[in-house]
Amino acid sequence: MHQPARWGLGAAGAGVTVILALELTSFDEMNPLRRTISEHGLGPDGWIFGLGVGLLAAGSVAIGVSLARKRLAGIFGTIALMGWSVGLFMTAWFEKHDWSVGPSTSGSIHRVGSFVAFLCLPLAAVVIARPWRHRTRSKATLVAFALGICSVLWVAGIGAMMLFATSNGLPWWRVMPLGLVERGMAVTEVAALMALGVWAAAKSLTVEEAEEDQGRSVAMRSST
Repeated sequence: MHQPARWGLGAAGAGVTVILALELTSFDEMNPLRRTISEHGLGPDGWIFGLGVGLLAAGSVAIGVSLARKRLAGIFGTIALMGWSVGLFMTAWFEKHDWSVGPSTSGSIHRVGSFVAFLCLPLAAVVIARPWRHRTRSKATLVAFALGICSVLWVAGIGAMMLFATSNGLPWWRVMPLGLVERGMAVTEVAALMALGVWAAAKSLTVEEAEEDQGRSVAMRSST
């Protein structure tokens, strides 16, 4: 029951390691304040970035399967987590485009995939972890829920800046340090995913056992 989550954590961890290695090796060439993470996908070595994101997406699917099999995630949470995974796969397969030279199909799909991924993961973390915060003894649910809320705040902040830019006739990607903001949001969302993975991989209570445990606790408090 727990094996998919362990595989998922391993695959996601490997993907994060690949992307982090790209970040460290290109630190002198790419300004992390303005240049987005996806720009690692440009050039002849772009397949390495695609591999890292693909591993993260595959790991997310495995974690979602484990949560669903253990009945720890409902239908909406599972769909949101799979939406994150699909968005990552789209981002990995279709490379980022240089919009200064005009639009492209690949770049448009990449952008849509990025939006889908970054929007779905906060929703998944909050929806999945919220009902379990007081029903299990796992701290991972509290961490996942807190990081999910932080991810929602990241998304809301970016949305507010985009509205501000639109109302003032400015390019939305220039009203904030886009690279830094994207990295902060990515770190928060991946951490939330890992917390869900740790919870799924642990020998935690199933939904039936959690309800029985909660019932015993209520009975004990009533008797005292």
